[in-house]
Amino acid sequence: QVQLVESGGGLVQPGGSRRLSCTASGTSLDYYAIGWFRQAPGKEREAVSCISSSDGSTFYKTSVKGRFTISRDNAKNTVILQMNSLKLEDTGVYYCAVTRCDSTYVDLTADYWGQGTQVTVSA
Repeated sequence: QVQLVESGGGLVQPGGSRRLSCTASGTSLDYYAIGWFRQAPGKEREAVSCISSSDGSTFYKTSVKGRFTISRDNAKNTVILQMNSLKLEDTGVYYCAVTRCDSTYVDLTADYWGQGTQVTVSA
C-alpha cells in the first residue's frame, strides 16, 4: 500500500504561484509514475501533469503547459508541482496519485490517491 499526502494548497490571486508537494511514506516514489489530477466543482477529475518512473518523461495538460512544472525531489521522496501564472480556471482540488504515463498519456485509473489539497485562484 502506498500512502500519499499532498500539501501546499491555498488561496492565491490570479497571476500568482503555488507549489504543491506529494510525499509518500513507507516506499520510494522513484519506483512509480506520479500524476497530479484536479477536480473543479461540478466537473470531472482531469489529469494535469505526470512524471514517469522509467525515463522521467513528463505530461502536461495543454492549458497548463509553460505554466506548471512537475519534478522529483528524491532526497525528500517528494514529487512537486510548481504552478505559476495561475488562472481562475486552475481552481480545484488537486490530487496526486500513483499511475502510468508518458509524455502523451496519463492513465486516469490510478492505483493510489492522496486526500487532495484545495487550490483556489481568486481576486
